[in-house]
Amino acid sequence: MYNSDLPTRAELPSSKQLLRSTVIAMIVATVLLVTVVLPSEYGIDPTRIGRVLGLTQMGEIKMALAAEAEKDRTAGASRPAPEQSADASTALSQTPKGADGALRKDEMTVTLKPGEGAEIKLEMSKDAKASYEWASAGGPVNHDTHGDGPGGASHSFSKGRAVERDSGELIAPFDGNHGWFWRNRTETEVTITLKTNGQYRSIKRVV
Repeated sequence: MYNSDLPTRAELPSSKQLLRSTVIAMIVATVLLVTVVLPSEYGIDPTRIGRVLGLTQMGEIKMALAAEAEKDRTAGASRPAPEQSADASTALSQTPKGADGALRKDEMTVTLKPGEGAEIKLEMSKDAKASYEWASAGGPVNHDTHGDGPGGASHSFSKGRAVERDSGELIAPFDGNHGWFWRNRTETEVTITLKTNGQYRSIKRVV
């Protein structure tokens, strides 16, 4: 017994119909690739439609931040320790390690010359939470908020280009260092003030 009749040969699509459907699907996929995927992911916009829709700008930001992050990762091993002002050194010396789960509150300030970058990380245990707020005085900066863990583990919280302030909460997806990288792409000196509050063992400037 069966619940439905098998289709007859006349009801089946012909080879010509199947070929036409395949061609149409390939054309639609190509159009979407050119007008949506390439602009939003890679900043490539041959038709200019992506820029009208705001997708190209998003792709350009992604590519610029990815290039900066890769450049800083490859150069980090050979980069000399950054020069720090007396105020920054004092702030670092006053941030001893705390116990896991203990709440602490800190404030740090870094000054970046044109083209200079800086990175501050919180040492956090998995599932620990920390709220933060930072602001840039003197001009906007590019930022990449992310985490690094053992075995090459990494996690991206947020990224931005030409941003003057940001706030939110970090929830550590794994044991490791979680925090912020900033790059000053302006022609003037900028000062970033970071305020943190939550469950972390230490706070330190690593770049």
